[in-house]
This record gives sequence, C-alpha cells and structure tokens, in this order.
Amino acid sequence: MYFGTAGWSYKDWEGLVYPLKKSSGFHPLPYLARYINIVEVNSTFYRPPVLRISLSWIKRVEGFPEFLFAVKLHQIFTHQRKDISQKDIDQFKTGIEPLRGHGRLASLLLQFPWSFSNNSENFTYLVRLFTWFKDYPLALEIRHSSWETSSFFECLSEHKVCYCNIDQPVFRDSVKPSAVSTNNDFAYVRLHGRNYKNWFKKDAGRDARYDYLYSRGELEEWVDKIKELGKKSKKVMVITNNHYRGQALANALQLKNMITGEKLDIPRLMLEHYPDLKTIVKNIRNGQLDLFEE
Repeated sequence: MYFGTAGWSYKDWEGLVYPLKKSSGFHPLPYLARYINIVEVNSTFYRPPVLRISLSWIKRVEGFPEFLFAVKLHQIFTHQRKDISQKDIDQFKTGIEPLRGHGRLASLLLQFPWSFSNNSENFTYLVRLFTWFKDYPLALEIRHSSWETSSFFECLSEHKVCYCNIDQPVFRDSVKPSAVSTNNDFAYVRLHGRNYKNWFKKDAGRDARYDYLYSRGELEEWVDKIKELGKKSKKVMVITNNHYRGQALANALQLKNMITGEKLDIPRLMLEHYPDLKTIVKNIRNGQLDLFEE
C-alpha cells in the first residue's frame, strides 16, 4: 500500500511541512520519505524529464529502498495531442529511464482534462498512446463520465492500463468516485479535493483550485473503496493532490492511518497546524487495529 502526495516543491509548504530553519544539505525528498512512500512527479507535465535529474532523485532517496515515483506524462501527449514526433516519445522515455532501471518507477500517469470525452477520434488516440508507452506501467486518468463503460474498462485491461479512480468536484458529466480495477498489478487513486467554487473557474490559479482539506468523514468514504481495490490488485497507490499549504500531506497521513492502522511518524509542524493529526497520535498510543482486519 502506497500513500503520497502530488508534487513536493511548494513555497507554501515552508513552515507548515518543511522547517523554516533547515539543516545543511536539506532536501524535500528524503524529508518526505520519512513519512510517505511515494510521490507524484508533476514537473514532467510541464517540461520533459531530464536523465540527470531523475538520477538525482534516486540518489536523494537511496536510504528508503521502498520509495517510489509516479511520473506524469508531458502535456504534449495529453492536452495538446498534435505534432507529436518520435523524438518527443524517445526524449520522455530517456528522461525517466533511471527510475525504471532502478525499480523506482511506480507508474506513468496519463492525465487528460475533462474536455477529453469519449468519441472515436479520442478512443483511437488513446490506443495509440498506450502503444507508444506499452513497456511502462500505465495509469490513465480521465475526468469525463462518457468513458465509464464496461467496454472501455475491458479495453484498458487488454492493454494492461490501470484506471485511475479519482475524487473531484462532481458536476454534470464528471467522473464520480469509484473502485474500478483494470490491472491486477496495481490500482491508482487520486484525490483532488472538492473545491466546487474554483474547480472550473477560468481565472482560478493552481493553488486556489486545489485548496481543500478533506474532513475525516469525507476520507472515510474512500476507505472501503481502497480496501476493495486492495483485493483486486497487488498494490494500491493513493495520491493526494490538494497540495495547498500541506493539506495533501495531512490527508495522505490520515488515510494511511485509517486504512492500515500502522504506527506512523507525523511532522511536528503539521501537528501544530492540523489538529486532526493529533487524534492519530492519540489512537496509536492507545493501540489501534488494522482496518483490514475483520
């Protein structure tokens, strides 16, 4: 079971997640690896990955052998979808090869916008994309409900593509929370928050759109779904994308505790800003059962 955040480089995490006064040689990755075991790389969506940077990430977490990276595919493949060359494909593959070669690549995430609906042209494009990256563990995130058909899920299974179950503000034709498994090797969950006010607001910035803190009750809605996915796939990756002011890490730690019942460390700074995390510490001290146990 893997729990982590989408990204790790945020200015607004300073003093909330990361200490303001840092020791010599401080880097966010090994710091986070003490608390979570996976992160999603968002930078590769905006610019192609670079081999030397991938190598540096591996070096940063060498003391955490179980730590994994999920890598978001570049936007030229998911949002622009035109004028794609073999050079573009090869460049992306080369940039992430160290992660795959060292067993650190959890998945390649293909995230499409809500406007990408199910029609023959888009379906054909997806199959072509699956073929280009068929040698990688693929997870597909689509946000338009027109894709939620049994035939499409069967197509994903045939191509060994993992369907990404998401939590997002639900409007007309939006994908709803689910527990769909199309790959026996792994399942994928992404929680984006439920900021209805800014989700489709054109002038809302990234921080405003993903500014949301899940309540314990809202997280509990996902416990059974994640447990179900755990029965269908060998491993489950749960990523929180409500990153603003460290809310993603707070909710990732809450979910990890709610589902596994494991003793876990929590950054001291976060205990000060997110009182719900103090309940976890209290429950651990009192002895907490694994929620997977009947």
